[in-house]
Amino acid sequence: MVTAAVGRVERISGPVVVARGVEGSRMYDLVRVGDLELMGEIIRLERDRATVQVYEETAGLRVGEPVVTTGAPLSVELGPGLLGSIFDGVQRPLPEMVARFGDYLPRSATVRALDRGRLWRFEPSVTTGTSVLPGDVLGSVWETDSLAHRVLVPSGIAGRVTETRSGEFTVDDVVAIVATDTGDGTTPRLAECRLAQTWPVRRPRPVARKLDPSLPLVTGQRIIDTLFPIAKGGVAVIPGGFGTGKTVLQQTLAKWADADVVVYVACGERGNEVTDVLASFPKLVDQRTGRPLIERTVLIANTSNMPVAAREASIYTGLTIAEYYRDMGYDVAIMADSTSRWAEALREVSGRLEEMPGEEGYPAYLASRLADFYERSGRVVCLGSGGRVGSVTMIGAVSPQGGDFSEPVTQHSLRVAGTFWGLDSDLAHRRHFPAISWTRSYSLYLPLLADWFATEVSDRWRQARDRAMQVLQREIELQEVVQVVGPDALPESERGLLEVGRHIREDFLQQFALDPIDGFCPLGKQRAMLEALLRFQDALDEAIRRGVSLQAVSALPEVAELAQMKRLPHAGAEEKIADLVARLVERINRLEA
Repeated sequence: MVTAAVGRVERISGPVVVARGVEGSRMYDLVRVGDLELMGEIIRLERDRATVQVYEETAGLRVGEPVVTTGAPLSVELGPGLLGSIFDGVQRPLPEMVARFGDYLPRSATVRALDRGRLWRFEPSVTTGTSVLPGDVLGSVWETDSLAHRVLVPSGIAGRVTETRSGEFTVDDVVAIVATDTGDGTTPRLAECRLAQTWPVRRPRPVARKLDPSLPLVTGQRIIDTLFPIAKGGVAVIPGGFGTGKTVLQQTLAKWADADVVVYVACGERGNEVTDVLASFPKLVDQRTGRPLIERTVLIANTSNMPVAAREASIYTGLTIAEYYRDMGYDVAIMADSTSRWAEALREVSGRLEEMPGEEGYPAYLASRLADFYERSGRVVCLGSGGRVGSVTMIGAVSPQGGDFSEPVTQHSLRVAGTFWGLDSDLAHRRHFPAISWTRSYSLYLPLLADWFATEVSDRWRQARDRAMQVLQREIELQEVVQVVGPDALPESERGLLEVGRHIREDFLQQFALDPIDGFCPLGKQRAMLEALLRFQDALDEAIRRGVSLQAVSALPEVAELAQMKRLPHAGAEEKIADLVARLVERINRLEA
C-alpha cells in the first residue's frame, strides 16, 4: 500500500502547479491539489519538486495549499456499462454528474465511471479447476442486446480457478477466484476477479502478437473503400481546413464503419458540434443490429471550453477503452476529433513549463507523442487462450490553420499514418461530400488489401480502381488546358474523357451523407457502379472512333440513368446496374455517324 505524501503548492501558472515536499512521488501519479482537492497528474519531478498539470480550473488556488499524492497513475475503470456512456476527458460520466450536481458542475466533483448499483447477469465460461492465464475469458455479460461483454482474467493473474459464481452482480462483486502459483512452494495466493478492473491510460494494454493489416475496414464511402481503403488496425489521418467536413466525415464513419465498437473522442472541438453528436447518436439506428447506434458507442466529450489539461488526457482515456474491447476480440474504431486541439493542449502546457519550443511553438516531443499514440493501433492476437483476434483502427482529424498541410501536426501524423484523406476546400464549397481530394490522398494499405478485394469483391477490383484514378488524373490535366483554350479546342476523344471523369466524380465519388440509401454503399454495389462507368467509357471511345458525336451519346436517356445508380436500393442494385449497362452499350453501338 502506498502512503500518501503531502506537499504544498509553491507556484501556480494556469493549469500547471509546482508543489514542494511530495516525497516518494512518481511520474504520472495522480494527485489532489488544494483545499478543493482538484484532480491533477505529475508530469515532471526535480529533486523535491513535482510539477502537476491540473485537470480542472485553478482559479482561486493559493500558494501553500496541500498537494496529496494517491500513489497511482491516472487510470480508467473498465467493465460493463461503458457502452452508451458519455464521459469527460478523465472518465467522469457527464449525465450522472449533471443529475447529481445540476448544469453547473462544481470543481473537484467526482462520480465513479461505472454504475455501482446496476446488476449484470454473469454467465461463467470456466469451471472449478480450470487453469487460466491473463486475458482468458472467465465468462460474459450481455452489455447490450447485441454485444456480449467478455470478462477477462486481469493482468498479472494466472493459476487455477477455485470458485466461479453465476447470477446477477454489480461491477464490484467477485465472480471468480483464482489460486495463483507463488513460485516458491508456499500456499497459493487467492486472487479475486470482479466484473470491473482498472488500467493506467498511458500504458498500452499487452497483446500476444500483432498481425499484418490484411482486412479492410469497410466504411460504405465509395471514395474511401474503392480508391483509398483503410485496413482494420490501421491509421488514417483526415486533415482539412475550417468547413471542409472533417467532423461530418468522422460522424459518418462512426455510423457506418464495419466496427463492433466505436469510441468517439471529441477533443477540443466546439461545443455545438459535440452537442450535435450527443443529440443525434441516440436517435440513429444501427444498420447492423437494428438497435440504437449509441449502444455500441462510447463518447468522450472534452470541448474547447473545458480545462486544457484534461483535453490532453482525453485521447488516452478513449484509447484505453478501445484497447479493452479489442482484448475481448472485437473490432474497434476510435475517432479522434481533433488531434490538432490535443497538440495545442500539449503546446500550452509546454509553454507553462517554460520548455524550449519547437516548430511553430509546439514542444520538441510532439512527433514522439503522436507516434506513441498512433502506434497503439493494430490488429492483434489477444492475450489468453483461444486465439481471439481484435483490432483498434484509429481515424484522427487534423485542423491545420488555413488548410496548410505543411504544418507540424499534419506532417508528423503522416509519418505514422497508413492512409491520408486530404480534404479539399474547393470540393467542400461545391457541396461535394466527402470532400476528399483524389489528387492529394493516398493509401499505403492497397497492396496488403488487394488479395482480399480480389477474393471477396472482384478479381478486377485493382485494375478498375487504377483505371478510374488514371481517368481522374487525366481529367485534371485537360481541365487546365480547357481553362486556357476552351473545351471546343479539344479533340472529341479528350472531350469524351472529360465527360467520363465528370460522371466518376459526380455519380460515383460524391455521396449524400444524410440520404437513407446513399449514406452507405456496400462493396458489391460500389464495384457494379464503377465497372458501369468504365464500360460506358469503352463504349464511348469506340463510338467516337466510328465518328459518332459526343453530343449524340450524351443525349441518350441511359446516360442520364447513370447518375441515378447511387439511389438504387441496395437489394438487387447489382442486377439493375448490369441491365442498365447492357442497354446503354447496345444503344451506343446502334448510333451512326
